Amino acid sequence: MRIGNLDSAEKVIVIAEIGNNHEGSFEVAREMVDRAAESGADAVKFQTFKTETFVAPTQVERYERMQGFELTQDEFAKLAERARSAGIKFISTPLDMPSAVFLNDIVDALKIASGDNTFYPLIDFVAGTDKPMIISTGFADEPEIALAAAMVEKARAGRASGSEMALLHCVSAYPVAPEDANIGAIHRLRDRFGATATIGYSDHTFGTSAATLSIAAGARIIEKHFTLDRNYSDFRDHQLSADPAMMAELVRAIREAEVLMGDGGLTPRQVERDSETPVRRSIAATRGLQAGDVVGPKDIMWIRPGEGIVPGREAEVLGQTLNKSVGPGDLFATDDFAI
Repeated sequence: MRIGNLDSAEKVIVIAEIGNNHEGSFEVAREMVDRAAESGADAVKFQTFKTETFVAPTQVERYERMQGFELTQDEFAKLAERARSAGIKFISTPLDMPSAVFLNDIVDALKIASGDNTFYPLIDFVAGTDKPMIISTGFADEPEIALAAAMVEKARAGRASGSEMALLHCVSAYPVAPEDANIGAIHRLRDRFGATATIGYSDHTFGTSAATLSIAAGARIIEKHFTLDRNYSDFRDHQLSADPAMMAELVRAIREAEVLMGDGGLTPRQVERDSETPVRRSIAATRGLQAGDVVGPKDIMWIRPGEGIVPGREAEVLGQTLNKSVGPGDLFATDDFAI
């Protein structure tokens, strides 16, 4: 997946998920952008919404909390510029249709939250834009994931550009216990949807182990919640988030994991080639033989190094007549035999 100059085929894209951890403070949000950039993240992600088009007023406590977390459109535009000035990408999740329309003009990519991967009007709208599109798969079973992916593929069919889509394995609990992380699901997502979508992981576990391990499962986009202080408040997301030091360590671990994963090919590495001959085997004489002797099965053994006739080519030795004498342990060579 390409998000601006980022290409998940070249390196794993690390997204610092700020979400609502700013708790409605523009100054805190701005600092979080700066600290995420300093930690090495490739992008920041927010959630954008107007409470009245997102939460029913009958949910009084949630309604009031989300109202307190709102940032204005002007503030989001400034945060987008702040991110780009810091050299990172700006992504946000629209949680209502008006916010999706607004964000289309300022983001580098649009994200569909797990709670909205069955909000088909929103998926259809975002699919109709030319923005890279990320969908979290929390709550959804395979048929629901397939339906959302098919909607995007249909909307973006035939495009020369603007067809980028990613599916992020996600377990929508806060926090996710290790036994529920199910990182192996990334393999299934790759098998089922990898031909048309980039596969990634949105992490809600404590710590950074799950996000790092997801690289081995094939994740090419990693999203980790981000906060300035894990004890910032009693808002649930802070505790499962990475603070700046943890995010920096996560980025370091992901980059190391990428190096360790290599290209996945089954061709020996050059470092092996350089030391291969001393540990390979050659066909050698078990005893002294004279010119004119015919080599029999009891006359051969296989010893290091691999500088002579190699195992698998015994037919070139057995039953052949020597044209010179060889001693015990001598490696046979093709010119040892009469033509």
